[in-house]
Amino acid sequence: MALPTRVVWDPSFTRYDFGPEHPMSPVRLDLTARLCQSLGLFDHDDVELVNPPVADDETLAWVHDPAYIAAVRAAGEDPTRADPAFGLGTEDDPAFVGMHEASARIAGGSLAVAQDVWEGRASHGVNFCGGMHHAMPGAAAGFCIYNDAAVAIHWLLEHGARRVAYVDVDVHHGDGVERCFWDDPRVMTISVHETGRVLFPGTGFPQDLGGPAADGTAINVALPPGTGDAAWLRAINATVNPLVRAFAPDVLVTQQGCDSHFQDPLAHLAISVDAQRQAFEGLHRLSHEVCEGRWVALGGGGYEVVDVVPRAWTHLTAIAAHHPIRLDTETPQQWRDYVQERHGRAAPTTMSDGVAEGGIVWWRGWESGYDPEDPVDRAIMATREAAFPLHGLDVWFD
Repeated sequence: MALPTRVVWDPSFTRYDFGPEHPMSPVRLDLTARLCQSLGLFDHDDVELVNPPVADDETLAWVHDPAYIAAVRAAGEDPTRADPAFGLGTEDDPAFVGMHEASARIAGGSLAVAQDVWEGRASHGVNFCGGMHHAMPGAAAGFCIYNDAAVAIHWLLEHGARRVAYVDVDVHHGDGVERCFWDDPRVMTISVHETGRVLFPGTGFPQDLGGPAADGTAINVALPPGTGDAAWLRAINATVNPLVRAFAPDVLVTQQGCDSHFQDPLAHLAISVDAQRQAFEGLHRLSHEVCEGRWVALGGGGYEVVDVVPRAWTHLTAIAAHHPIRLDTETPQQWRDYVQERHGRAAPTTMSDGVAEGGIVWWRGWESGYDPEDPVDRAIMATREAAFPLHGLDVWFD
């Protein structure tokens, strides 16, 4: 009998709420779950919703300093006690009542689905509430309090995984996860993002390859502003796929921030939902190719909370559930009505941005040749030249 896909969801996850003026609105989670439900994804017998317990302090301390955890607790009890020395009470990470529990709940969710996948209770695990990849061991950063991806990866390593690959396609560099495993050769972190020369957090360059004990396990693809669908998919396929195959992980953990979208207000890439869906499909296939389908898929950034995030992460959930949704599928009228009534906005009418041709966004494979005049090709080549020789891979050919 096929194993189910386990999806983390409960309305309590919307308590991760920095306030009405903050870009990371919990609306995005509510609308994603409602779209999944309206399309029938949660009704399949092989899809199980889980609402795991809040991660305890001992679990969080696998990757976070105890003093920082205490500071988050204090700020969540009384926001006036937020300490900017820990990144709390800032414009990016304002304190709110219940912050510790809301943040630890996300970490508990990613941990739970990682456990389910590793211990054979689920084929794949999805936590679109997670992907808090900027959280550092001792500080909040970039809207992220606790690093749920790092917590899940740590548990996997402590329970028998010899190698874990972490692939991050959020528009921002996955700096917190990279930092946690910078000198650990058992974890390969790959981040495909808009260059830090123009975008927060200002890090993640091809020459950043890991610590002395783990040279070549931190991989960064820093793309120029304006990168579009075909070039983005070319970059992912020319770097992520060969490196993950060479690393041969036991588990694939991925972060699917959808703030690479052309409508996202906080970044400058030009990616469609169609291309994001195609990238998610590719990561799904890669998990079956390299690690027997052991895949933990997380959310991340995404700040166009009506038009983009719900569709992107509904596609992600559907792909992980082995019930993919066609791009030409109409969004359910009931969901559109809810969006209009609750948020006073017209919702998108289909699950596509209308970019794909016959369900496919076409892109050129690396074997088609390197164009030194193309800034995306130069970014890809910079990563390949820096990292590929360390894994016995050819810079010019896959």
